[in-house]
Amino acid sequence: MRSFAQKALAVAAAVSAVASLTACGGSSAATDSGGKKITIGIKFDQPGLGFKQGSSYTGFDVDVARYVAKDLGYSDSQIVWKEAPSKQREALLQNGDVDMVVATYTMNKPRSKVIDFAGPYFVAAQDILVRSDEKDITGPKTLNGKKLCSVTGSNSAERVKEEYSNKVQLMEQSGYAECVTALISGTVDAVTTDDIILAGLAAAKGNGQLKVLGTPFSEEPYGIGVKKGRTALVKKINKAIEEMIADGSWKKAVNAATKGTGYTPNSEYNPPTKIGDKSWIQDL
Repeated sequence: MRSFAQKALAVAAAVSAVASLTACGGSSAATDSGGKKITIGIKFDQPGLGFKQGSSYTGFDVDVARYVAKDLGYSDSQIVWKEAPSKQREALLQNGDVDMVVATYTMNKPRSKVIDFAGPYFVAAQDILVRSDEKDITGPKTLNGKKLCSVTGSNSAERVKEEYSNKVQLMEQSGYAECVTALISGTVDAVTTDDIILAGLAAAKGNGQLKVLGTPFSEEPYGIGVKKGRTALVKKINKAIEEMIADGSWKKAVNAATKGTGYTPNSEYNPPTKIGDKSWIQDL
């Protein structure tokens, strides 16, 4: 029989082996790199923001995510990109499937109850996309009786339900590309989400057939979502965002993402100030 000391050594070795295997998993603790991977949730279907084409990932959110990851000590080759549809973002963080979500993620109170936010890194506004020959729809107050498309789980869809549910027929789709297809075909009369998203969609998918009304009716501060309680990580991300704005990388990324769209970020809010301030958290 083995002595007590031998048994203790065996248990310690087993615990060490398990810890080593856990550390090598796909979703690492993003507080120290040490050769591990960092898994980041982004959108795959938003041109100019988070877009996957083949094995490449492009857009403003992707640029922000790369900058933050680098500041945390991760190289490009250590980033694992994972699709984060609107309705799955909280679950991906809560389940540990991703270390952070950078996916046009509006900072609001319902979400901040279950996950934590760093940021904002950008402030968008909800707007409306219509066909270029549309004359009747000029803003949210002219949507009476119209068919409006948005994405399930998005802040935009929730706002429409709250403020316009008795006035519009809301069609919810799994992605904005589906909404744009429905708009071009005439199945719906308009699409609503954040202005910077609509600008990218109009430029990439519309071929001149679509236009953004330019009648913003909300503030949408984009935050970087992390698992609840990871306060040290939130502070590090906030610092990285501040550095990105200060060194000019933020402006360069915005310009690259919106080139040719005619879209200009609201200068009253962009680039954001008071990064990490709780006052950015919206009611909805």
